[in-house]
Amino acid sequence: MIKHHSQRVGVFIDTQNMYYSAMKLFGSKVNFGGILETAVAGRQLIRAIAYVVKATGEEQPFFDALYERGIETKARDLQVFESGAKKADWDVGIAVDAIRIGEILDVIVLVSGDGDFCELVDYLKHHGRQVEVIAFGETTSAKLKAVADDFIDLSQEKDRYLIKQGGARRNLPRSQKLSRPKSQQQPGRPIGPGDLDI
Repeated sequence: MIKHHSQRVGVFIDTQNMYYSAMKLFGSKVNFGGILETAVAGRQLIRAIAYVVKATGEEQPFFDALYERGIETKARDLQVFESGAKKADWDVGIAVDAIRIGEILDVIVLVSGDGDFCELVDYLKHHGRQVEVIAFGETTSAKLKAVADDFIDLSQEKDRYLIKQGGARRNLPRSQKLSRPKSQQQPGRPIGPGDLDI
């Protein structure tokens, strides 16, 4: 995979997917700053967007911390239907942004392991874009890995992309100590600001 400094890069982060994968596999939080650095790989970052579902209405500190690292945020409220079912995904929004913004990019980096993005990857490649996927290998669709031009498995460098609970945080750079203590995580609940490190 050729990566050179003149390539224009856009990074699209499926925050929910990353959070739940890291917690399920390793009981850890995600270092989004480290992921962004790997995604850009010394190239020209045009846009980096993290897609988040609002949980508590107190997400602003998390949004501000992402912004300080050059990551925009897009947030939407959790949808609750009369049946009690809940919907908290950004799949369509991520796909639309990748297609629209992709018109001015050379490389689209999709930070997600969701197999629903396979058709998006095919579309972008058909239109001349290089598509790279970054996610945890164990929870990434095999088909998504196969259709991407490049796949980076975050599980191969856990120390770089994960932030362990507890004392390990003391050794982190100041920029990675911005989130609040972890709240109780319940299945199906969107991520709140206390659940995420960046």
